[in-house]
Amino acid sequence: MNSDGRLITRGLTKVYSGSGSRRAIDQITMDMPTHGILAFIGRNGAGKTTLVRILATQLEPTSGSATIDGLDVMLDARELRKRIAIVPQEARTVAWMSPKQTVLSYLMWRGFDYSEAKEMAVEALARVGIDQYRDKLNRTLSGGTKRKVLVATVLASEADIVFLDEPTTGLDPISRRDLWNYLSNLGRERFTILTTHYLEEAEQLADRISILDRGRLVGTGTLEELRSLVKYRYSIRLQQETQLLVTANGELAKARDGSVQLLTTEDEAFRLSKDLFEKGYRFSISPVTLDDIFFHLANREDEPQP
Repeated sequence: MNSDGRLITRGLTKVYSGSGSRRAIDQITMDMPTHGILAFIGRNGAGKTTLVRILATQLEPTSGSATIDGLDVMLDARELRKRIAIVPQEARTVAWMSPKQTVLSYLMWRGFDYSEAKEMAVEALARVGIDQYRDKLNRTLSGGTKRKVLVATVLASEADIVFLDEPTTGLDPISRRDLWNYLSNLGRERFTILTTHYLEEAEQLADRISILDRGRLVGTGTLEELRSLVKYRYSIRLQQETQLLVTANGELAKARDGSVQLLTTEDEAFRLSKDLFEKGYRFSISPVTLDDIFFHLANREDEPQP
């Protein structure tokens, strides 16, 4: 298979040594086209940031391989870095600089001349909705606005591969949706990889979604392809286990916090809802969403690892 135009990983693994070695990511294998938006979702500690850092040539894997458009993240790191822009999760703005200075300096570091970089910086800040703050000091801005400044730095660049590690963390719901509109347009122009805790964000923005759990890839593909991983189309959730669900027709998953989910048919969901209501249980019932798929694949009780 021609690897151009593909993100391909084979058995990608990262083990952090020290007291009690742990696998941050474990045997990640995927093959994705390098266009549109790819979202990695998972709980804290699932391995999202580690995987992004490896793909962005910032971290060496312990074993396995990864290529982007035929370029190896280890062997061709220098060439890949010319095409990459990234907002790491831990990134911070410089307190004594303004947003315009922040973006301007980043673009000049990437090789743009001053006049071009200045124009691009002003445009990028306007496109993420913070033009009115462009000459204020970063230390005077809210956490959400500072996050937008960081996003503007990479969006202003001409990098054709953009990594955004939890780009909307700290934003209020209105600002988050405003940024979604821009990120959606960005995904039409450049290959964008983002991590997020917000399942609605992945559902709204991503062309393809990869679900990570304890370092392992438990599901990947378009939303419709992920839906095909569960054969039932309705979800019932309760805060505690009940025999009504244990003996029902469907697939039962129990989370670490004791809550349970049953994926089942429409007829069975209708029957169970009446029984649960009559017995006084508090429950929710809905057609299967990404939230339900995530719960079923990545929110189970700990199982023995091989």
